[in-house]
This record gives sequence, structure tokens and C-alpha cells, in this order.
Amino acid sequence: MTLDRSLLTGAASSASSAQPRLRRADGSPVRALVVDDESTLTDLLSMALRYEGWEVKTAAEGRQAITIAREFRPDVIVLDVMLPDIDGLQVLQRVRGDGHETPVLFLTAKDALDDRIAGLTAGGDDYVTKPFSLEELVARLRGLIRRSTLVIADADDPIVTVGDLELNEDSHEVFRDGEPIELTATEFELLRYLMRNPRRVLSKAQILDRVWSYDFGGKSSVVEIYISYLRKKVDAGRPPMIHTVRGAGYMLKPAL
Repeated sequence: MTLDRSLLTGAASSASSAQPRLRRADGSPVRALVVDDESTLTDLLSMALRYEGWEVKTAAEGRQAITIAREFRPDVIVLDVMLPDIDGLQVLQRVRGDGHETPVLFLTAKDALDDRIAGLTAGGDDYVTKPFSLEELVARLRGLIRRSTLVIADADDPIVTVGDLELNEDSHEVFRDGEPIELTATEFELLRYLMRNPRRVLSKAQILDRVWSYDFGGKSSVVEIYISYLRKKVDAGRPPMIHTVRGAGYMLKPAL
């Protein structure tokens, strides 16, 4: 991938000046881990994220990334699928195996839908295909951070309840009939959107715009994937709350 250093650096500076800076809940800088074996790419992306005021560490190999993730405890990870030792999917599995639900954005040189789905199925929260716009990638990372526990809800009452389903926007805890449900950052945001609009049919386009905050290139299948994830966690072994309205979208309502 050929990168124009001056062009991308300028784009990063412009994006940073136009957006308010994000901070962790304790006021310290957001922590990002960038994993890619292309040093030019990691240098440029690190520079862009430092313009955002973030603390950045990089890794060129998968095993190195796992070690850094354990020590650094990043708030977001940019992870290349193809690495010299182990691939990005294996890295993510190891990170998740350590109990970390850090939002992960995959980088991939492959443009096949199956490759993107593989990354999301493995537990990733987003992806971009090389070559990419640095400004867009930073915007997507900001979106992941906003959906993480670093962001305090604006609502006066952080508790959202629909039937026997309860969601706490401050603690990011979810309960169904008193039983805890573990969700990734993206799953949580999708469920929150559904619960904030009970008994309302939400189209795939509306969900993409609200949960992912950008046009997913017409690949609405990502909504289907995450709806299936939620059903397995929220509705498994219980009366269903998440419903498909054929030809229209999805709706959440109290179980009968």
C-alpha cells in the first residue's frame, strides 16, 4: 500500500481540530494499540492518534501485540489481519481469552465479504479495507471509543428497562430476569438502540447509521450478524424479545 505522508498527516490534524478530544473516565488519555507489520502505516496512524491526544503503542507481530495488550490495557485496538507470526484473528482470540472486551478494528487487504464477516464473527467490532482514508479510520475509532465504557450517558436515568430486560448505560451491565448478560461494546450499543425504541421497527439503514455511524458500503449483513449475536445472548432459552419484521427491519418488545 502506497501512503502519502504529508497528505495523511494533514488530514489527521484537520480531523482532530474539528472534534472534541476524548478522555478516559479518570481524565487520562485514551490508550490505543496499533498492530501492523508495515512500519510506515503504524507511524502515520500513531501520529494521527497522538494528534487526538491519545497514548499510542505499536506492535509489528501478533505475539508482541498480545504481550503489550496485557501490560498496556488499551481502550481500543487497531489490528491487521495478516501478521508475520500469527494472524490477527488469533491475536483477538488470545486477547478475548484474557478477559478483555476492548473494542477491536480490523485492518485487511482483502475485500471479500467472507473475510470481513470472519473478523466480526471472531469478536471484532469494526473493519477497514486497505487502502483506506486515515481520516475515516480515526472517525471509526472515535465511534468505538464513544460506545465503550469511557463515555458517561447523557440521560438523567442510566437504567433502561423493557419487560424483564434491564440495561445500565453507566456501568454497561445488562440483565435479563436478573441474570447478567455479557456483551461486546458494539452489541451493547445495538441493544441500547433497540431498547431506547421499544415496539418500534428499526430498519437496517437506521441501525447502521446509529450504531456504526457511517454507511457500511451497503453491507447490511453486518446488522444481521449482530442481531443474531444478541438473540443468542438475550433470547437464548427464554421467550424472544428481538423480532424480525420481514422487509422492514427489527423490533424489540417485552416477551409475552
